[in-house]
Amino acid sequence: MGGRAALRDMIEEGKDMTSFTITIAGDSAINLVFSQTISPETSRMIRSAAQTLEDDPVPGIVELVPTFCSLMVCYDPLVVDYKTLTQSIGGKLRGLASGESSLRRIIEIPVCYGGDFGPDLPTVAAHAGLTEQEVVKIHSGRDYLIDMLGFLPGFAYLGGLDERLHTPRLATPRTAIPAGSVGIGGKQTGIYPLSSPGGWQIIGRSPIRPYDPDRERPILYEAGDYLRFVPITEQQYHVIDSQVKAGTYEYRSSLEES
Repeated sequence: MGGRAALRDMIEEGKDMTSFTITIAGDSAINLVFSQTISPETSRMIRSAAQTLEDDPVPGIVELVPTFCSLMVCYDPLVVDYKTLTQSIGGKLRGLASGESSLRRIIEIPVCYGGDFGPDLPTVAAHAGLTEQEVVKIHSGRDYLIDMLGFLPGFAYLGGLDERLHTPRLATPRTAIPAGSVGIGGKQTGIYPLSSPGGWQIIGRSPIRPYDPDRERPILYEAGDYLRFVPITEQQYHVIDSQVKAGTYEYRSSLEES
């Protein structure tokens, strides 16, 4: 508790100190909690803190895990004790800025909406009081910030889903959802990188592989990137699927002004 109290004093005394609190996550991890609500600003602060600690590491830190509102810091207690760790982190993150850039990296995700690929598209449309075509237009009409990765390798939790498309999860989850499926669960949307059980409303499927352990970069994206869902036809789906399997598909990403 001494380390936490010392850090709180630093926050109160140092006006340029970034505001966050520390909670204990077991005997070898702590959480740096930046907010209680999900927002792009919180996401940027977490990524900036992680980048700072990667560029100027504290001896003993073994892993950094960004989440929606906090950064988990895993450490080796045989190398660094709790008090030293928290004080070192407090010093390194003093005056931390969000690191917002005018450029953002956007990864295109081709999606075939509806039909066998999106069995729950009619449900989402009915819940929203929209046509299926309107749902597709709204869903693919904006870029989605990746707040964090979790649940499965490459499963991106995305922010920014239009409120009109907020749809409750399935009452009874499916035992298997195909890899590449794009779904809506409550206020969020995302893409399943692997076949998995799940309770999200499936509105489409992508032929690309967000996660491929045999690829040089196994996961296509990271927290802080943006995903752009691009509608494609069933014929285009099968063409891209063949290219992905043959290893000839060129994944598309770009840097664009915010």
